[in-house]
Amino acid sequence: MRRAYVHEAVVVLAAGGDVRALGAAVTVALCGHWDHEPPCPLAPHHTAVEPSTDARVRLRVLFAAEPAAEAEVRERIEAALRGGALEGPDGVTTRWRPAGSRPGAIRPDEAEHAERLVRS
Repeated sequence: MRRAYVHEAVVVLAAGGDVRALGAAVTVALCGHWDHEPPCPLAPHHTAVEPSTDARVRLRVLFAAEPAAEAEVRERIEAALRGGALEGPDGVTTRWRPAGSRPGAIRPDEAEHAERLVRS
């Protein structure tokens, strides 16, 4: 049975970069493309992006996966962020540099969303 997890990361976004590219990169890593029909094949997920200080951006990826797939999902998220770039549908490439990541805990305000992901 699927469980909900959180993966937190910080990246340094290049000047003029589109923060939406970060979530798209995660979706590409988990689903093959940012524009796909539901459900997500490996792990239903949601990426929240919060600008931080300077060019730093904080990401919280809330995802649901079988416990045996948790490590693979986290590695795919990490690989997407290590990739450091994504070309958007407009042909513009957003670049970033990873600045750290770790597993996180589901916050009380995310509990309902996490349950929806588990059931999806």
